[in-house]
Amino acid sequence: MPSLEIQSLNYHYDGHPVIQQLDLTVAENEIVCLLGASGCGKTTTLKAIAGLLHPQQGEIRINGKSVSSERHFVAPQHRNIGMMFQDYALFPHLTVAQNIAFGLNKLSKAERQKRVAHMLELVHLEGYAERFPHELSGGQQQRVAIARALAYHPNLLLLDEPFSNIDAQVRFQLIKDIRDIIKDQQVSAIFVSHSKDEAFAFADRLAIMHQGQIAQLGTPKELFQHPSSRQVAEFLGQGAYVSAQRHNGAQVETAFGSVESLIDIESPAREGQIYLRPSHIELFNTEQGQVDVAQHRFVGTEYLYAIELEGQMLEVAMPSDKPLDLSRPVSLKIKPHAINFFS
Repeated sequence: MPSLEIQSLNYHYDGHPVIQQLDLTVAENEIVCLLGASGCGKTTTLKAIAGLLHPQQGEIRINGKSVSSERHFVAPQHRNIGMMFQDYALFPHLTVAQNIAFGLNKLSKAERQKRVAHMLELVHLEGYAERFPHELSGGQQQRVAIARALAYHPNLLLLDEPFSNIDAQVRFQLIKDIRDIIKDQQVSAIFVSHSKDEAFAFADRLAIMHQGQIAQLGTPKELFQHPSSRQVAEFLGQGAYVSAQRHNGAQVETAFGSVESLIDIESPAREGQIYLRPSHIELFNTEQGQVDVAQHRFVGTEYLYAIELEGQMLEVAMPSDKPLDLSRPVSLKIKPHAINFFS
């Protein structure tokens, strides 16, 4: 049985559509990320699942039970949902143990203490039970938040930009740790983010949202290699469009030479454009240049060269121990890759 089912969800605010005919199914023990730019409807969708707003149309089912439809609405506190917020939402006047135990009032004192001890062990915060939130680092506060969200064994976990306030140096280790905890507890989760890198590291599948709809749903690899639209391709990383002619299912011809695709090109069109990312390009000095380098900068282990491709600027990285000689012409080679071809 799916942990979450959303069918034909619509929500309007002040007459403006925010969510439009949205469908989504989340399997047991699956983490799905709602990924998109600000204003695309991802946070509104999360609020609808949580019961913080009532959509005008559509149905939401959690573990097969309807919690929201045109004629039926279950209050948030009765949906058995755990939530993690961007600002952690810990009670500053309560200790770590008291924060985790909040909401476990139906358990006996002994059961609460046992559950809290287990959650502290799960998030590797043994010995922190009597500390207050202000005595913890951001990463430790987030661990307390996940412990509290999981303490009462929710059917579904909702995470709203949970890593945006975490220092970049420790963010991805924390993402791995919290993902491992959620998987260990066998809880399905919906994760909202605007960061592709966080989504790729945390989620099993991504739902790219655009103008209140899911533009594409799939694994990170599926979306990166087979974007269904230019919007999806562009959102998943910086790039530039280059004119191309498809020779067959695995090769295109461009002004910079033939390019081999590592996957089949599914488009039947022969004329179109390929979406090139910086990692697909190799720059080198040659006798006759093909590209102009507008500027360059040193960033430690590499140089970043800003080049112009058919009227678009793109920064391409090269190892700092192999810098280009900018007094000489520069050409580029397009490496074999999973080509994104658009007609």
